[in-house]
Amino acid sequence: MRFWPRHDASDDAELAGEAAAAAAAVVDATPPVPDPSAAAFFDVDNTLIRGASIYHFARGLASRKLFTVRDLALFALGQAAFRMRGSENADHISTAREAALAFVAGRSVSELVSLCEEIYDDKLADRIWHGTRALALKHLDAGQQVWLVTATPVELARIISHRLGLTGALGTVAETENGVYTGRLVGHLLHGPAKAGAVRALAKREGLDLSRCSAYSDSYNDLPMLTTVGHPHAVNPDADLREHAREHGWPVHDFRTGRKVTMVALPTAAGAGALAGGVAAGVALRRHYRAR
Repeated sequence: MRFWPRHDASDDAELAGEAAAAAAAVVDATPPVPDPSAAAFFDVDNTLIRGASIYHFARGLASRKLFTVRDLALFALGQAAFRMRGSENADHISTAREAALAFVAGRSVSELVSLCEEIYDDKLADRIWHGTRALALKHLDAGQQVWLVTATPVELARIISHRLGLTGALGTVAETENGVYTGRLVGHLLHGPAKAGAVRALAKREGLDLSRCSAYSDSYNDLPMLTTVGHPHAVNPDADLREHAREHGWPVHDFRTGRKVTMVALPTAAGAGALAGGVAAGVALRRHYRAR
């Protein structure tokens, strides 16, 4: 009878590990070729996220007893009216802005950022339109920058951008002193023509060729931004934007299949983008990665 030398199981484990490492192949390790003169700009509410990001942020505040249920109800009604009319009511905007600034006044930026992180995980993460995210990732894969442009507070916009692996965000900015909100805005809400101005300013800073850039939005109110770039797109468009896009041959992407538009298009936050405010700071280019 032949006797084999005793074999240690740990040797097998080590050998298996070495074999696996040797056979491992790096998949798609080549980074995209940079395309520094082109970028894509995405609206947030109803374009990237189902409904209004600021509304869901307000819900998060209400669940933490930082925003009353009555305030939330009034906010929702005012914004629903705005959505149905397709135009802003100065009184509603002023009331929402005053309430928002009163909420953030005296609070620290770090406190708000922490709240934004929690509320993103709790309320927003599962409301991302996967189709829109795929469009953004195509631009990243082409080596282009991808920016969010929204009336939402810049802190919340930055967190959404970071979690999705995008370049950065342009949002409504609130004044701070020594890391604490003063209760005043820096300029106005980032809405309508202000979005177009922000895109032009960023393009100048980043050396972008706007004729090579793309923009995506659901709202006719974002026409100034859409017409600033060479490649405008309508995403989950309202009736006016859909008609305009068809007349001008713009691509239309609608990811609302199987849902009623009235259910998906929760009130936009253009008139209350100052809720929770933002800090006046530039946004640095983030490394391209895919959030899981």
